[in-house]
Amino acid sequence: MTERRGPQLPPHATADRKLLQTKPYQDVSFLETDAWRSLRILGEFISGFETLARLGPAVTVFGSARTLPSDPMYRNATLLARGLAEAGFTVITGGGPGIMEAANMGAQQGGGLSVGCTIELPHEQRVNDYTDLSVTFRYFFVRKMMFVKYAQGFVIFPGGFGTLDELFESITLVQTDKIEHFPVVLIGTAYWQGLLEWLRTRVAAEGKLDGADLGLLRVTDDIDEAVSLMVESRARRESARAGDDPDEIDKTVGGAQQVRRSPNAF
Repeated sequence: MTERRGPQLPPHATADRKLLQTKPYQDVSFLETDAWRSLRILGEFISGFETLARLGPAVTVFGSARTLPSDPMYRNATLLARGLAEAGFTVITGGGPGIMEAANMGAQQGGGLSVGCTIELPHEQRVNDYTDLSVTFRYFFVRKMMFVKYAQGFVIFPGGFGTLDELFESITLVQTDKIEHFPVVLIGTAYWQGLLEWLRTRVAAEGKLDGADLGLLRVTDDIDEAVSLMVESRARRESARAGDDPDEIDKTVGGAQQVRRSPNAF
């Protein structure tokens, strides 16, 4: 039995005729092809760029969506974001619950712009009530680009696989000079010390990581210190751009002196 797929076109039908063939009988399976998806991906990039391009100085805050308001880290995220907003930073999060909600709330309390970059998930993730500007993405890699492209610093609260993914991607981009050497600050020494110790005693000890690169990470329990690191980093960049050659600027981030050898790749 032959399956009917729509009206048959002459073997040498023009592009216009193919475009204008009767729609109700048209085979639309092409909508699920990789080529068509590439257009959707391009559209997401364009939408994200147009929406977020005018944010000004911004800090991206990562952390678990499962953190409850009763958790001390929820309050810490609120205080951190409030301090960042009062210092003139836009606060960017994933727009969901937990640490993201706390940070968006703090940004609003501090009078700053609160941004949420949300993602479509199989289990629906609601957008929290504290975002002034929200953008929803289909693709993780497009969303992650927005987290990085418009941030001048990263603050990572305790979290799971998603948070760890964001942590290691951010620090890899700094390590490889794909972005400027912005601060990457881990909040919660008790939570992160096991991971950092493993990186030092196993990964770096076996030569799979340059031990000096661990200095790119700063871990603290002091919220004011985290805010100060962002403010100081912004001041150094502004001073450098006002007079010095940006390709020769020494950056001090997380206690380690770094040289930015290439401009921001984005």
